[in-house]
Amino acid sequence: MKNTITDTNFNFPGQQSVYKGKVREVYALENDLLVMVATDRLSAFDVVMPKGIPYKGQILNQIATKMMAATADIVPNWLLATPDPNVAVGHACEPFKVEMVIRGYLSGHAAREYRAGKRILCGVSMPDGMQENDPFPEPIITPATKAEKGDHDEDISKEALLERGIVSPKDYEVLENYTTALFQRGTEIAAGRGLILVDTKYEFGKTKDGKIVLIDEIHTPDSSRYFYAEGYQERQDKGESQKQLSKEFVRQWLISKGFQGLEGQQVPEMSDTYIETVSERYIELYENITGETFVKADISNIQERIEHNVLDYLKSRTGAIR
Repeated sequence: MKNTITDTNFNFPGQQSVYKGKVREVYALENDLLVMVATDRLSAFDVVMPKGIPYKGQILNQIATKMMAATADIVPNWLLATPDPNVAVGHACEPFKVEMVIRGYLSGHAAREYRAGKRILCGVSMPDGMQENDPFPEPIITPATKAEKGDHDEDISKEALLERGIVSPKDYEVLENYTTALFQRGTEIAAGRGLILVDTKYEFGKTKDGKIVLIDEIHTPDSSRYFYAEGYQERQDKGESQKQLSKEFVRQWLISKGFQGLEGQQVPEMSDTYIETVSERYIELYENITGETFVKADISNIQERIEHNVLDYLKSRTGAIR
């Protein structure tokens, strides 16, 4: 669709390299500075959909910014500034090649595995007799390897992560503690909005001086699943589906069209009308998660706007550009 940003090709002063992920594009600049652009690309089942979703990048970037500010007292993060609605600027880090997934409830991927008869997920036991969307006795951490572009993330146990040397035992202990603390804080924030934080993922990196920090997104509808707290127990008692806030509605639409990202499957056509409904749903997610009214940025020329705002920010930083 017009007025979305699905690809970028900036050339910022001091630029050294560019990494393009499923949704974000990261520009590495001199002085260990990263410029991360949240595009409007939509990824589901580790596949990027052909069309962008208006305002999606802005929504993800602004939720992540707010949540990093709300958790900075318990876990350090990479963020320095957000000079544009779609842009975050922060310290360069070496990312850990693992996503720290934490689940408070039997939902999504965990529920699909459970229905298939599995009772061990990433080396962690799941009790018998659970109903989909029931809470676990305690949140469980189920890591996933960080896939290269175009590949699928894969479940992995803590033991396998350590055995393969993906993370050192000392670093993993920090990641585990940070993950638990962030999920607890996220749960408290969600409860204040009348929501339940069901599951989420966190990504971490290590700065040049060896400090482990939170990177990427946090508590967004792309990385997290929320239920509405009101009526949750009543729906569980009746065996009904939960009313939720996440991009699971996109996954379910794709599944209904016969697509789960498997080999040989074709991505179904998303009409402009459907894409508008997805955009409206993301705005709803933003307002419910943050408790604030979403203010649409000017999207008449997103590329030009981003370039202007980033350049202004870089010029304002002493020593950021020569």
